[in-house]
Amino acid sequence: MRFRWLTVLCTIMLVLIIAACGTAGKDEATSEGQKTGSANTSTTETSQVKKVTTKMGEIEIPVEPQRVVGLSLVYPEFLYALGIVPVAVQNYHEDHPSYLEEPFANTMKMGIARTPNFEAVMETMPDLIIAPDWWSEKDYDQLSLIAPTVLLPQRDDWRDELRDIAKILDKEEQAEKVIEDLVAKEKVAADKLNEMIGEETVLYIRVMEKEIVLHGENLDRGNFVHKRLGMNPLPNFPKDQVAMSVSMEVLPEYDADHLIVQLDDDKNPEIKKKFEEMLATSLWKNLKAVKNDHVYMVGGKEWLNLGMSPLADQYVIDDIVAVFEEKNK
Repeated sequence: MRFRWLTVLCTIMLVLIIAACGTAGKDEATSEGQKTGSANTSTTETSQVKKVTTKMGEIEIPVEPQRVVGLSLVYPEFLYALGIVPVAVQNYHEDHPSYLEEPFANTMKMGIARTPNFEAVMETMPDLIIAPDWWSEKDYDQLSLIAPTVLLPQRDDWRDELRDIAKILDKEEQAEKVIEDLVAKEKVAADKLNEMIGEETVLYIRVMEKEIVLHGENLDRGNFVHKRLGMNPLPNFPKDQVAMSVSMEVLPEYDADHLIVQLDDDKNPEIKKKFEEMLATSLWKNLKAVKNDHVYMVGGKEWLNLGMSPLADQYVIDDIVAVFEEKNK
């Protein structure tokens, strides 16, 4: 353990030495530019950096970063939506969601932890790190030793998070296009679903390892199903609840015409076992949707960032429409 930290400290010292040399070289270049009458701007042809104002003050970042690390589960998806493949990501599931498997084939997976894996981040040799301040402010000094680090504020809406990242990367127009395309896709899907089920009610159930969660319409996942795709919620679902953890005995109280069922991780044997036990009960078999074959099984890890990322939302739209069309042929 002592040797491991000695290695990290030596590496950090090396980064500092390189940074100092780079600063000295940049000062010489600036002095030479002033002698020859060159303009002193925030972006120069020689360094190709620009200054950005962040919560931690003004810092210099590359104009066109080539090796970006996005810390948090959703920042990598924002980066890819803006045309950038990150060199390292934090991941909740062992594998990337299917819609990122191919583009992220060479992207390092660092797992998910409250404190990032500094050694792994350093190994990828990033030229820019982007992270949410609520997650990484305490680690800012260490991260900044590795590469210029931009901390962005917490937002209630992922669209604002996407815009924050786009502003740093000078990709504002691309971000707005991503948002507009998703809105158009939602409208087409909502029209298709309305044609298939009309005013019938829908309940979104998430089966987790230790609980069954029912999602209402007030936030993220339930909001996506009921408000953005226009499917009617149950009238007796508590209006003040975002989601509810319920037992199997309580589930019949929420007897919807259609059930969207997601296994939180469809490769987790404990979750699969829990769902199989649910299927075997008379309580499940007597649900209206089960009797009418209106149960729609949807993806696992691909739904992790539903309501928090345009890529996840795009996938979920296709997933929902496909399973409803299959049942309504």
